[in-house]
Amino acid sequence: MAAGGADMSALASGTGFDGVGKFLSTSSNWWGPDGLVHYVRDHVIYSAIIVFVAALIALPLGLLVGHTGRGVVFVAGLANGLRAVPTFGMLVLVYVWLSPKIPVNRHDVLFLPRGAVSAFIPVVLVLILLAIPPILTNTYAGIQAVDPATRDAARGMGMRGSQVLRLVELPNALPLIMSGLRSATLQVIATVTIAPFLPLLGGLGRPIADGAAQNIEQGYPQMVGAAIVVAALALSADGVLNVVQRLVVSPGVSGRYRSQPGVTTEPLVEAQLTVA
Repeated sequence: MAAGGADMSALASGTGFDGVGKFLSTSSNWWGPDGLVHYVRDHVIYSAIIVFVAALIALPLGLLVGHTGRGVVFVAGLANGLRAVPTFGMLVLVYVWLSPKIPVNRHDVLFLPRGAVSAFIPVVLVLILLAIPPILTNTYAGIQAVDPATRDAARGMGMRGSQVLRLVELPNALPLIMSGLRSATLQVIATVTIAPFLPLLGGLGRPIADGAAQNIEQGYPQMVGAAIVVAALALSADGVLNVVQRLVVSPGVSGRYRSQPGVTTEPLVEAQLTVA
């Protein structure tokens, strides 16, 4: 207890934070096979694969449920249940059960070192379960939030159900859908840090895990420095997705026209009514 108290006193006095600054400002900690740049690359690849696969599953299901109105109770219960799953515990369970069934690769596979596939697949499967709920719930909620009068007008113009979904409901639901993608991305980036607790995997969780295995004076700067990089990566990803959202969402739907003084959409509406 005395040694631990002394270490914590040293951190509280500011020496620990000085060590974090020194760790982040040392170039050798950024470059090379054990550098932060290498770990950031792995972290981005892992996160992108997980969010992409989760979106492939959740987006079609959310669009279907939102458009038909069927299965909302089931989907809501599924999403809430997946949110309650303890990620780290599930990761250990899936790894112990699944990894013996995966053949050991004898060569490097793309960005993975040899032998890492049996650990990577459980990580992807478990974190997909984490990424699905925000994408799924925001997608069907966005579709259901579309004004029924807009749907009726589209059907009155002779649009089929698939056309209503593609041309009317989806464009109007895009702000909520993009919000779900952003939320899922942030959660995945933050949680991928548990991946290196399995053998041979990288990512920014590696320096955190390695730092936790050292004494507090040596490990603290490494752990906190890597955590700061994770936070910066999450903020950068959110900023990129925010730009993507502004590009893909119609200004009329997002309300950007209304934020500009002197600009109104009323003439456009009158013109549409005149044409009709």
